[in-house]
Amino acid sequence: MIPSAQIAAARKSFEAGDWSHDPQLRSRALFELADILIERSESQTPKRYGNFDGQYINGSWRAGSLGSKSIDQDPYSGEVLAEIIEGNRSDLDEAYRTAAKAQIAWSTTTPAARAAVMLRAVSILDARHDEITDWIIRESGGTRLKAEAEFQSTRWITLEAASFPNRVVGKILATDEPGKESRAYRAPLGVIGVISPWNMPMYLSQRSIAPALALGNAVVTKPAPDTPICGGLLIAKIFEEAGLPQGLLNIVNGPTDQIGDAFTLHPVPKLISFTGSSPVGRRIGSLAMRAPQIKRVALELGGNNPSVVLDDADLDLAVRANVLGRFLHQGQICMSTNRIIVDAKVYDEFVDRFVAHVKGLKFGDPKDPTVAIGPVINQRQLKGHLAHIEGARAAGARQLLGGNPEGLVLPPHVFVDVSNSMAIAKDELFGPLAPIIKVNGEEEALKVANDTEFGLSSAVFTRDRERGVQFALRLEAGMTHINDHSVHDAPTGPFGGEKNSGIGRFGGDWIIREFTSDHWVTIQHQPTAYPF
Repeated sequence: MIPSAQIAAARKSFEAGDWSHDPQLRSRALFELADILIERSESQTPKRYGNFDGQYINGSWRAGSLGSKSIDQDPYSGEVLAEIIEGNRSDLDEAYRTAAKAQIAWSTTTPAARAAVMLRAVSILDARHDEITDWIIRESGGTRLKAEAEFQSTRWITLEAASFPNRVVGKILATDEPGKESRAYRAPLGVIGVISPWNMPMYLSQRSIAPALALGNAVVTKPAPDTPICGGLLIAKIFEEAGLPQGLLNIVNGPTDQIGDAFTLHPVPKLISFTGSSPVGRRIGSLAMRAPQIKRVALELGGNNPSVVLDDADLDLAVRANVLGRFLHQGQICMSTNRIIVDAKVYDEFVDRFVAHVKGLKFGDPKDPTVAIGPVINQRQLKGHLAHIEGARAAGARQLLGGNPEGLVLPPHVFVDVSNSMAIAKDELFGPLAPIIKVNGEEEALKVANDTEFGLSSAVFTRDRERGVQFALRLEAGMTHINDHSVHDAPTGPFGGEKNSGIGRFGGDWIIREFTSDHWVTIQHQPTAYPF
């Protein structure tokens, strides 16, 4: 175990150091500190967090002012995980105003100090790995594979965010005016509101929270009511333990009729980061324009993601990738492969292999590490999936695989003879249903793939890599993955969509631009002659 004195000395040296003259030295120091913190985290097992029953506002854990209870349940077992005492508009207003006040001082802290908070959060994540993955499994119904993937994504974005304070740069701009200097400064926006979904709750909250804080902003988060712990309260515990000053991160849980529209209409936040459905995203965008102070939005919305298998594809690879891309987390991922589009020359063989592979998937208790498909999140979602199944049958699609639900666990369903005009191909399914569409040739594949209102992720399979690149560039999507499944995210890449799949980009330099603003400043160094 590394002694506490050594940890403290390393932190003090890093936070007090003047590394501005040597970026390489700064980076080396940062990662050395990360190694020390991570090594220490691996040698200790901390006491599990508790007190998940309400709000986290201005560093205080407390019940919401509304007083009503929201029951947080395990979607597989039905176990009550927490009873959340809900908040109202007064809680929301306090959270925003607290954040605005705290952000002023936070924006003036050194980049090293903000980076150190992120590194301590990474250390805590590592120390609490088992605790966190257990929460992801129990609250979101994710399988162990999904929980591990979400944990790693959360960790990666937090570690990446530690580099953001040192990547905010201004510019000295050229000017043709004699005696004038022109500068562009980049600064934090202020307070950012984050509305996160239930499907990947911890990661999809943290991918906005960590960058926002690292860049000098404060945050107010409204998690989805199905996942208030993973989507907000658990993250607040981690940052509290990491030493984040109080008031900078606030979590508000409450019903939509109390804090839904008010979250966006409030005058304090400068940007609303939302991940969820396109209809709700449209409303948030509209509210952002109607608010007393117009605000920016970063919207990651729905997807109807095509995976195209061309006639020269490696079918073994294509089958395995598309099974994962469709059924990971029961298909409840915005990037999930929603339509599998296969060239007629290889269609029959692909279908046979795909069905055989899916038949081998185990479904049931997500805590079982051999289970590939766990429960959907709630009864409302299950009802929608059953309606899509009946609709597909009625429309003439042929079901090759399926089964009746067991509780909220819906066995994987596979449909063929699907046309792109059927609801099962047009809608974002968000469940373990796989429609396979036959096409004749590359041009028809492209036309079908682009025939959707969405444009988030996509995939294409071909043995000719350059053919894959040229096909990818013609897809109307924000992201395309060649010879891999569509469910990809990375903290360094520009994650986002086109058409009705959203506005803005998450990750790397792109999120730095989203969460900061430019301020143009000119200086007239010598008198100039004015015309009047």
